[in-house]
Amino acid sequence: MKNKIKNYHKKFINLINSIEVTDRSGKALDFYQGIELACSVIRKQSRLGGKVFFIGNGGSAAIASHMAIDFWKNLKIEALSFSDSSLLTCISNDFGYDYVFAKPIEFFAGKKDILLSISSSGKSQNILKAVAAAKAKGASVITLSGFSKNNPLRLKGICNFYVPASEYGLVEVGHQYVCHYIADILLQK
Repeated sequence: MKNKIKNYHKKFINLINSIEVTDRSGKALDFYQGIELACSVIRKQSRLGGKVFFIGNGGSAAIASHMAIDFWKNLKIEALSFSDSSLLTCISNDFGYDYVFAKPIEFFAGKKDILLSISSSGKSQNILKAVAAAKAKGASVITLSGFSKNNPLRLKGICNFYVPASEYGLVEVGHQYVCHYIADILLQK
C-alpha cells in the first residue's frame, strides 16, 4: 500500500508539470502562456461587460459551480454555472440531455462572454454542443479536458488546457488547479 500511495503522489506532481496547452489553431503554448492568454481574454471581455459561463458534468459540474462563485465573489466578474437541478431536468426533458448547456448558452451568451467548458473526457456531447452554441453567439471559449490526447474538445477554444491522465480524480484536480491558477492571477491584477 505504501508504494501505491507514493506512486499516486508522484503521479500527481508529475501531472501538474505535464499539463499541455494549445491555442485555437492547435499550436502548443507553454503553460504560462496559456494562463496569460486565458487571463487576458477574461479580463478584456469582463471589462467590456461580458460574463463567464462555466459548464461541466459530475465532478466537473462541481468545479464549474465552485469557480463561478469564486469569480463573482472574489473577482467581481459576472459568472454563472448552469448546474441548477431545475434547469438541468427541464432542458433534459424538453430537448434532451445533449442540449442541457447549449440551450442556456443560446439564450444567455453574447459576443462579450466567455464559456469555460470542463470535461474530463473531452467527448461529452452536451459540452461539445454548448461550445458550438457559444461560438455561434460569438462568445470566446476556453476548454479544459483530459483522458485522450485527441479528444474533440481539445481544439475548440482560443485556449485549451489538457491534463494528460486517464483517472477522473487526477484530471479533475488538474482542472481545479488550472481554474484556481487563473482566478488567483486575475485577483492579483
